[in-house]
Amino acid sequence: MSLVARSIGWLQSIPHRPIVWIRSRSYARAVPAHGPGRVALLGRGLVFSSLSLLAVQSYRWKCKHAVVYASIKVEDVKEQADYLHGREEIVKLYEFLIQYKDSEDPELLWRLSQASHGLSQLGTTGAAEKKRLIYEALHFARKALEIDESCSAAHKWYAICLSDAGDYEGAKVKIGNAYSVKDHLQRAIDLNPKDATSIHLLGLWCYMLADLPWYQAKLAAALFATPPSSTFEEALIYFEKVEEVDPNSYSANLLYLGKSFLKLKNKDLALSWLHKARDYPVRTEEDKEVHKEATKILKSLGEKI
Repeated sequence: MSLVARSIGWLQSIPHRPIVWIRSRSYARAVPAHGPGRVALLGRGLVFSSLSLLAVQSYRWKCKHAVVYASIKVEDVKEQADYLHGREEIVKLYEFLIQYKDSEDPELLWRLSQASHGLSQLGTTGAAEKKRLIYEALHFARKALEIDESCSAAHKWYAICLSDAGDYEGAKVKIGNAYSVKDHLQRAIDLNPKDATSIHLLGLWCYMLADLPWYQAKLAAALFATPPSSTFEEALIYFEKVEEVDPNSYSANLLYLGKSFLKLKNKDLALSWLHKARDYPVRTEEDKEVHKEATKILKSLGEKI
């Protein structure tokens, strides 16, 4: 499966931050369904033929069936997009969805944001193209929110893309964006309390702020009178919530549970979660990274591997 790299690395541009991988399959899954009456504008120009010579009754009949057709069309597009995403066909997913860039359906737009972001993270994507794709992903997520502020996945992807875009805008902007990143993740959770991914990302937001080296915290304090801050206790609340919502779904969440307990000097619970992270079935690049880091930490704690 493809990966979303460093989704909430709000100070990625400053060195010595650990790499965080989020399993991308969850983004398509943990989204609330919208009502069947929501019809996108994809059918415009594709479904309707010239109606100028038709009688009123014929016009109404055709409009009724055109709307049904358009609705089915949009649902088919979403289903195909989710299928490609589940198979990690990132390039095909992007090429498929980009033809709907002018859509007014937020459910298509956040998927397009997801696809643009996913393409930006591929190792074969050059630096200039990566930057373009990240801003494109941010644009589609923002557009989805402008159309429907109650779209949970749009808030999630806006937060992810806003964080990544900050890498190109300097430390002050990136730190300032941290407030908005948190707000949008919290809004995503409010709209969909079962979205384990957004909960996990908010936990990472808290953990990374709590784990800032002194010189990074000093930089943040110099730039803002009240810089964003958090604690390991707060991060732990979110990581534990993920396990309530979707137990053992993320190897990364198991790892960060272990790391959080270690920061809080609870070695027994830290070891328990770190062992679970290390023993998690390795199916993705994310799982490989988690296995590697969990093993390293366990060795440093004197555990036999």
